Amino acid sequence: MTRFRAEDLKDYAEALLHAAGYSPCHAERTADILVWANARGADSHGVLRIPRYGEMVEKGMIDPAAVPSVVSQEGAVAVVEAARAPGPSAMVTATDTAVEIASRLGIGWCSARNITHAGAVGYFALRAAERGYLGIVMTASGPLMAYHGARVAGLSTNPISIAVPGRGLPLLLDMSTSTVALGKIMHARDAGRSIPEGWAIDANGAPATDPAKVSTLTPLGGPKGSGLSLMIEILASVLVSNPAISGVLSGGKGAMNGAALAIRIEAFSDPEVFASQIAELASSLKALPKALGTEEILMPGERGFRLAEERNKTGIPIAEGTLNRLADMAAKFGIAAPTSMPPP
Repeated sequence: MTRFRAEDLKDYAEALLHAAGYSPCHAERTADILVWANARGADSHGVLRIPRYGEMVEKGMIDPAAVPSVVSQEGAVAVVEAARAPGPSAMVTATDTAVEIASRLGIGWCSARNITHAGAVGYFALRAAERGYLGIVMTASGPLMAYHGARVAGLSTNPISIAVPGRGLPLLLDMSTSTVALGKIMHARDAGRSIPEGWAIDANGAPATDPAKVSTLTPLGGPKGSGLSLMIEILASVLVSNPAISGVLSGGKGAMNGAALAIRIEAFSDPEVFASQIAELASSLKALPKALGTEEILMPGERGFRLAEERNKTGIPIAEGTLNRLADMAAKFGIAAPTSMPPP
């Protein structure tokens, strides 16, 4: 692993994305979420994604200059047409729209049609929580994960994030509906490591431990993960008549969609009372007797917040395989790599 200052890594990512065709605002937003993920230890959703984003631009899968816009609004519900714009920008638009509606009506739901890969959805839910709203964000895409009982991909890894504001750090749940995110397989490949049995299966449906032989991912908790993924597909895609799964399974094309929900706390209770009760709940859980081998009971997102604080001081580590792929892309555009930091 080689370490870089967060600011330098973000500038590098932004330059690569801009060179690949992203408009300046899309490049900045996408670089921000990628480095945010790396800082929190979610390397699966970090800068390793950049070469793939470049390929998607070349293939017309991403329109790097499209501007997401609100195309309909009725009461507390709005719909954004992203037109294949970079996913981070599309989901920021959806989140901010949901928050704006919630500021007036107490609750806001914004669906985003035809987005592209949005990255770590916790970034968007946290964006709502940092403004004092409870945020729920989910995205849905084409088949990447086996439906429980099947040996081929039938659903996506559809992630969901819930962020709760309170005193101090928010609570931030950010999870995939698969056993692990696809990016973890990609990171294991870049790091030259095998993967644990149970993460994925090969083309024959047998457990895969070699990242190169992965055919599809497994659902988290079997029927629980595939069931949750199915419901997210319905909420994010079918609800706006833009299926991501059924078209692909029938031999046609799919889509990618997202949804953001914002809840204004004071529409339900006093924000100070709510914050106090959240703090009491977290404190009570952290004070429970610890299981054997557990040093500390952590709240959702706590590990990521701590790691980000540490890495913003000591640098963000990037795997050699990822650096090599970024360097190949940088050489194509004549972009200099950032200066690395000394080991901590």
